[in-house]
Formats: sequence, C-alpha cells, structure tokens
Amino acid sequence: MKYVMNVFNFFIDAGPTVMLPVIITIIGLIFGLKVTKAFKSGLTLGIGFAGIKLILDFMTTNVGPAAKAMVDRTGVKLDALDVGWGSIAAVTWASPIIAILIFAILIVNIVLLILKKTQTLDVDIWNYHHMAIVGVMVFFVTKNVFLGVGASVVMAIITFKMSDWSQPLVEDFFGIPGVSLPTVSALSSLVIAWPLNWLLDRVPFFRNSKFTIKDAQKYLGFFGDSMIMGLVIGMVIGFLAGYDIKAILQLGVSMSAVLVLIPKMTSLFMEGLMPISDAAQSWSQEKFKGRRLFIGLDAAVVVGNPDVITTALIIIPLTIAMALVLPGNRVLPFADLAVVPFRVAMVVALTRGNLIKNIIIGLVVTASLLWCGTATAPILTSIAKSVGIELGANAMLISSFAATAMIQSYIVFIAFTYNPLIGIPVLLIGFAGIWYFFEGIKKINIEQQIQEA
Repeated sequence: MKYVMNVFNFFIDAGPTVMLPVIITIIGLIFGLKVTKAFKSGLTLGIGFAGIKLILDFMTTNVGPAAKAMVDRTGVKLDALDVGWGSIAAVTWASPIIAILIFAILIVNIVLLILKKTQTLDVDIWNYHHMAIVGVMVFFVTKNVFLGVGASVVMAIITFKMSDWSQPLVEDFFGIPGVSLPTVSALSSLVIAWPLNWLLDRVPFFRNSKFTIKDAQKYLGFFGDSMIMGLVIGMVIGFLAGYDIKAILQLGVSMSAVLVLIPKMTSLFMEGLMPISDAAQSWSQEKFKGRRLFIGLDAAVVVGNPDVITTALIIIPLTIAMALVLPGNRVLPFADLAVVPFRVAMVVALTRGNLIKNIIIGLVVTASLLWCGTATAPILTSIAKSVGIELGANAMLISSFAATAMIQSYIVFIAFTYNPLIGIPVLLIGFAGIWYFFEGIKKINIEQQIQEA
C-alpha cells in the first residue's frame, strides 16, 4: 500500500500535465483501446491542459489590471472573471480525485441501465467533467472523499434522469431520434425553464407570440462573431478602465485572441477523449443488447439550430448589460459568452422556438449563472491555484458559466457542504418527488400513444 501511495503522490506532485495522460491512458485500456492509442489520447489531453493554462495566464495578466482599474473608476464591482468552461474543465481533470469520480459516474450509469432506471447510455465521457467538478469542489471544501464522490454520484443520477425526461424535446424539436443530451450545461437551464415556461403559458401574450427568428436575424450578423465580440468587450473594458487609445486597442486584440484560442485548445480535450468515447460506446453496446437505449451525446449536436443561435446572439449583449446592474453579482461575463447557445438550446426546444419566451427564460437562466457563479468564485479560484494555475498578484477571482454556477450543480454543492446531515436528505427527498412527477407524465404519454395507435 505504501508503494502504491508513493506512486500516486509522485504523479500528483508532477502536476496535471503529467497526471492527466496517465489517467486517460488507464481509462482507455479498460475500454479496450490499444496502448499506443490510449496513450496518445492521454497525451493530447495533457497538451490541451497546458494550452489552457497558458491562455488563462495571458488572459488574467491582461484583463486583471484593466478590470481592477474599471472597478476603481466606475464603482462597478465585477471582480470575478468568467474564464470559460474549458478552463474549469482543465481544473476538474487536474484534481487528485478525478479518476475516482469518473469511474463512479460511469458505474452509476451502468447500474441504472441494469436496473432499468434510465434509458440514457452516456458515451460522452468528455462531459463527465460537469458532474465531476461538483465532487471536486465538495471535496475541496469538506476534505471528505466520500462526500465528494457522493456529490458527483447524485449529479450523475440527476443528469441521466433529466436526459430521459428531456429526450422527447430532442427528438421532436431538433429531429434527432434515439438521442438524449446528458450535457449538464444544456440540461441545467431546464431546472428553471420547465416551471417558468408553465407560468408564461398561463399568459396569452407570451403563449401566442409570433415574433419570428427572421425578425431578429436582420439585427445580428457581424457582431455575433466570437473574435469581434472579444475585440469589442476588450475595448469597452479598456475604455472604462481609463486606458489610452493604444492600450485600449491592445486589450481588445488580446481579448479577441483569447476567445479564438480557448475553443482551439479545448478542442484538444475533445480530440483526446474521442477515442475513449468511441471505445466506451462499443463496449456498452455489447453489454446492453435488445433494449431501446438513448445514446447520450454532447449538446453540440443541437446548438447549430437557427432558433438556438439567434436566441443566443440576443441573450449575449443583454447578459453583459444585466451583469452591470444585477444586485449581488460580481461575475464579469467573458469567455463563456461564446457557449451561451448551450445554455439556451433546451429552452428553445421547450418553448418550440417562441422567441419572446426564449429571451425571458434565457435571461432568468443567465441571472442564476451570475449569482451562483458569484457565490462559488472564491472556492473555484482556490482550487485553480491548488492545481498549479498561477493567477498573479493582480488577478481577480475566477468564475464561469459552468461548474457550480449551473443551478442544479449549485444546489447539490450547497446540500453537500452546508450542513450535509440536513441538506442531503432534503435534496434527495425533493428529487424523489420530481422523479415521481415526471415518471407519471411519461406513463400517461405512453398510454396516449398506445390509444392513438
């Protein structure tokens, strides 16, 4: 045991750029990949982390002083920088307990499938990080491995069930049969969207709104490009910071570069995990023959929908404006503005493209991201520092529209960290009630379909 712990500590001390390739290689071998292919996947992931770290250092070095100057000059206290989901994913995969959490999530999916409590076969290993980060943050706060693993397990159960319940939206609105979306960043919006959409449907004006996508698209276009968005945001921050014209332009180009480079670096994560996902899919199909399962895919398969893109491009500037006036908010929206389509995709499907409802629900979702992101920014910043990301003396706090900024992730985090003896039972009882409600609706829908047939 001492020898095993020494080896384990060696990789932890070597840092995430060494530990990540080892963890991913082992996972790949378990799913039947050849050693060379598994190792290449792991190494690609390590390179992606190194790239993310460099970009994050560059971003905080440039934005940190400017944002501090902006706060001093304007009195607007937005000192938690949105560094993007990719950076948070890198922090997650660098955690010393990540291997335990990933296997726990995978085992939960398999057990639920065996017990026939879910139809979602989640082969999207990459997006496990959304469930794992909650466990990472709980472990960081409580120093209790069991609570950390428990938080990720509960997140997994919630995610797989929400995937089942929302699968008809994916099939009916987006036209993708047999697929569910166990991507927490997309599903999280439904926690707010389901009840809010029900309330809006009680009002004829919202229910019968005919404002179309074509009406909105003519006002968008050039400024919807991520590099232009970064340029404009950087220049606005520089102007509010009191910079001269040269420094304003430099900051604008730097921020434009960040929004272009972050997706390129995070794509290395997906590239590295793609062989693992393919191997996991082949393995699972052999183990669960003869059942109708939903293949769990990344929500990226639906964000190209015109209704989704248009809604997102309207929500993005409104989110920036809201961040300036929202009471209690400290998050400066930036890198994750590019992934707003993921946050609104399921909202669009739920409202069946009703643009007015999309905007209202989307802004409420965004407000929740800002508030929850503000509340957990100090913890997220401390975790980033603990895995070797240097934020500098003038650095702000960091946050994101991912991690525990997402509403169900935040709820689970709170339940497991603040008086868990009370919080965990309350959480489980509440979710059991929701489970009963949705399974009842599902049963009624199946009976109606049988009668119509």
